[in-house]
Amino acid sequence: MPENAPELLIANEHPSYDVDEAALERLARHVLAAEGVRWQYVGIILTDHATVLELNRTYLNHDYHTDVLSFDLSDEATPERAGEVYVDLDTAAERHAEFGASFEEEVRRYVVHGLLHLAGHDDATPAERAALRALEDRYLAALSAE
Repeated sequence: MPENAPELLIANEHPSYDVDEAALERLARHVLAAEGVRWQYVGIILTDHATVLELNRTYLNHDYHTDVLSFDLSDEATPERAGEVYVDLDTAAERHAEFGASFEEEVRRYVVHGLLHLAGHDDATPAERAALRALEDRYLAALSAE
């Protein structure tokens, strides 16, 4: 691991689903390095519907399920960025077939999506969504090529 690599935590808190955490770590480190952002800490929490819904209600005032949430935890006093990504494994399990992806591929897409939000990418407009999706595809393809 490079000396300036961020602290990266991957925590699977889901009671039922297992995920290849080593593959997620390789993917996350690739995305974090490629985005050109100085990172201090990134947490990736793999969790369930109830947790993501509660976070969505509490911190974003959204009363609906979603696949992934990102929270910027950066301290403005330091140049490095920090944040956490919460991935709903229940949603990945329910929706992966709809997109022609495996469960693991869907989880990886959610992780990349969340990391890109932490890096400052937005998806509020159709053009931003298309650009974010293209970046997701590029990073996922890079992992597949390894």
